[in-house]
Amino acid sequence: MSELAILGGSPVRSRPFPVWPQYLPADAQRLQQVLESRHWGGYPVPSRYCGEFASRFAELHGAKYGLCLANGTIALVAALQAAGIRFGDEVIVPAYTWDGTATAVLFAGGVPIFADVDPDTYCLDVESARKAITPRTKALLPVHLAMRFADMDALSDLAREHGLKLIEDCAHAHGGQYRGKGAGAIGDLGCFSFQESKLMTSGEGGMVITSDLKYFEHLQSQVNCGRASRTDEYQQRVLGANYRMTELQAALLIGQLDMLPELAAKRARAAQRLSKALSAIPGVRPLPPQPAITRDTIYNYVFQYRPERPGVVARDLFVAALDAEGIPSDGRFYEPVYRSDLFYATPENCPQLKTDYSGVKCAVSERAAYEEAVWLPQFLLIGEDRDVDDIAAAVAKVMGNFNDLASADPSLAGVKAMSRAERPNKERARNY
Repeated sequence: MSELAILGGSPVRSRPFPVWPQYLPADAQRLQQVLESRHWGGYPVPSRYCGEFASRFAELHGAKYGLCLANGTIALVAALQAAGIRFGDEVIVPAYTWDGTATAVLFAGGVPIFADVDPDTYCLDVESARKAITPRTKALLPVHLAMRFADMDALSDLAREHGLKLIEDCAHAHGGQYRGKGAGAIGDLGCFSFQESKLMTSGEGGMVITSDLKYFEHLQSQVNCGRASRTDEYQQRVLGANYRMTELQAALLIGQLDMLPELAAKRARAAQRLSKALSAIPGVRPLPPQPAITRDTIYNYVFQYRPERPGVVARDLFVAALDAEGIPSDGRFYEPVYRSDLFYATPENCPQLKTDYSGVKCAVSERAAYEEAVWLPQFLLIGEDRDVDDIAAAVAKVMGNFNDLASADPSLAGVKAMSRAERPNKERARNY
């Protein structure tokens, strides 16, 4: 019998990792206060806890204004509309991201144009984005993915050169800094998610930050059924909706913000330890350091599966073997959006589209999605050193028994017969 757990051996780890989400005793006290107040909704804007949280969150990231919203996808929609995206306008997005980045563009009336990602960060590749610009392009929408930032220096230059808006998708980047600037405060607007798997969570929820009062007033009107903002300096009148966050969610998020620095420091230390260990294991590669990151943010730890004999053992089988060793992991965490079962964008249901996406191909994104990227959830990094050592030991064990895995039934990978829409459990925790 092989030593590998997937083939009947004993797993490296049987004890659980730290649970997620985490919470504080003070959270229960705030929730009780909201409960007893009988004011649970988000009106007026901002409500008490929503206003407190938004102000603190914006300050943390170096922005003047912050606004709480219902979820991260709606945050993107609202930001795009505040930035002036109109029907048929093109917005360049990375192909390797959650579907919501692109569907938000569709909901705002725009057309998502897919560009490839950088092979060392999996974030929007600047030259691929440059090639995608047309006279119809109005915005760039980079995603700070997993544990790396998009190249905001080059993207800012590109946006200025072509007169484009720059909107950051920061669903993975709470508290992070790039060259001393907070995530979301580098471009025109920044959007965050507080869905259950995120680094800060209220179950669901979103945030937009900006330092431009005109954008902020537009956002307030959108979120609050079209009502004028409190300052109303620009007297914008928009067709709004109820995108408000509840007081119950905001009460939870204040505690999440209080815990963020300590948890972020734990993740950063653990990630450094893990990268050092993985660097010594043949066949895997940690993502290269990104010196421009001046405050780490790690939503998932991502490394690359690059065996010495490519094609012998599929990445998905490697991930299944790692999971069997007691290390929660995923390979097809994201697919290129244009290949996702959930991206139902056609000229029939999205009239701004002139064609479908059947001809799109982004080679780096496809390699990451189907051959190379391995995702480890962030809560693996908030415990003890021995947790990190177990991860490295499991990777070393799987790679050390590569020949046994090569002779295993490929169906043990468990992905071929299952579409994205059918995948339970892990998948449900990722939606914005």
